[in-house]
Amino acid sequence: MTTAPAEFAIVPSSRPRTTSERAAALDRLSFGVEFTDHMARATWTVDGGWHGHRVEGFAPLELSPAASVFHYGQEIFEGLKAYRHADGSAWAFRPEANARRFQASARRLAMPELPVEDFLASIRALVETDLEWVPATAGASLYLRPFMIATEPFLGVRPSHRYEYLVIASPVGPYFVNGFQPVSIWVAEDYHRAGPGGTGNAKFGGNYAASLLPQQTAYARGFDQVCFLDAGTGTNLEELGGMNVFVVGADGVVRTPALTGTILEGVTRSSILTLLADQGTPVEECDIPLKGLLAGIRDGSVSEVFACGTAAVITPIGRLAGESFDVTVADGAAGPVTERLFSQLTDIQFGHAPDPHGWMQPLI
Repeated sequence: MTTAPAEFAIVPSSRPRTTSERAAALDRLSFGVEFTDHMARATWTVDGGWHGHRVEGFAPLELSPAASVFHYGQEIFEGLKAYRHADGSAWAFRPEANARRFQASARRLAMPELPVEDFLASIRALVETDLEWVPATAGASLYLRPFMIATEPFLGVRPSHRYEYLVIASPVGPYFVNGFQPVSIWVAEDYHRAGPGGTGNAKFGGNYAASLLPQQTAYARGFDQVCFLDAGTGTNLEELGGMNVFVVGADGVVRTPALTGTILEGVTRSSILTLLADQGTPVEECDIPLKGLLAGIRDGSVSEVFACGTAAVITPIGRLAGESFDVTVADGAAGPVTERLFSQLTDIQFGHAPDPHGWMQPLI
């Protein structure tokens, strides 16, 4: 059953950027560096539930040093984008899926669930208020970051009695500096992102914090990203630090690690599975042993490997390496399946192609 969304009161920023300042920010698009003039916000308390829904000026938060988030890590977040279409309108890609995942993450972290309708209303209110920040540049978008933190000043180990929900927005270009180009991946064999029964399927900051040291190691070795193996056996591919992974066989079968509770259920991953099904492409959600993957790359039975996520959409993987191996996938370039899926998804997102599944939702 759906309920009426909360109304987000608009409290205009007292210090909005000038037209020239905003234009300059939109000219130097990178990822997650510039932020718009406003943020959406709501508060939850154990006695009052959700209240105080508003859009206000983007500004620092005032928190007690004893706020629970600093000590026990009750924090979750989401990531989605607003896309500018040719007629000037702004659209979101499957925002209801992000809203449901936000609820699932909240349940896992013993945090209050924000109603789906309020999540969607917060996105619409913020984008409408900061519409001029949605880039019109080809391939650019407005990245939206909803998050929730525990703010009660209390040092006991229990769920907080107060939380803040916020949405901030950042105009962005490609996640990877070189755009849609093959990346090199270091496989972490001595660190794991998440274990069975843990928080691997929640979009929780701790999962990403755990990935930073091996990611730093990958950077130091000259690689773009790190890929993790399962904690149970240390033999199967799971996901990158923040992206799901797919393997394309020369036989036409596409494989991706099954969702076992340790892998984030990506919205882009789900969309790719739907597109492949539409095309009649055989897909297997299964264990992908690293040993078998390396053998397949070497003998040519694996023709493509790619990663996917909201930030980068789809990224071809050209090289895979670890302590005892270093292999190039096919010729190291993006393969035809990867290229086709990237074009199909981005064409839908930017309004250049039909949207048969009704994935795009108008924001304004």
